[in-house]
Amino acid sequence: VQLQASGGGLVQPGGSLRLSCAASGLSFEYYAIGWFRQAPGKEREWVSCIVSSDHSTYYADSVKGRFTISRDNAKSTVSLQMNNLKPEDTAVYYCAADFGDINTSSWIEGTNYEYDYRGQGTQVTVSS
Repeated sequence: VQLQASGGGLVQPGGSLRLSCAASGLSFEYYAIGWFRQAPGKEREWVSCIVSSDHSTYYADSVKGRFTISRDNAKSTVSLQMNNLKPEDTAVYYCAADFGDINTSSWIEGTNYEYDYRGQGTQVTVSS
């Protein structure tokens, strides 16, 4: 199983980036996909997720209204469109897969960040 995150980079405040998570080796349609981030010296933070059951989407309050998550089961990919980026969005972002949406409620509630698979991270830096 592989989850490949891409699309990070350096952007000015107010700018946009689109992250992609490409999955292989798993039955993608049965997995919720979440995005997490971790900045230096800070705890890991859940950012957003899209569930497998009905493709409902969820966002952390810190990104609501600025980020949009979507999935394409035919291509086994999930995208995270990030608009109006702020310096506090600077972090390493990675995607994770959760079979059957089992842990997504816990992600949203912040009680645990367990998952079945995760990919390597992609660096997002927001700076002028």
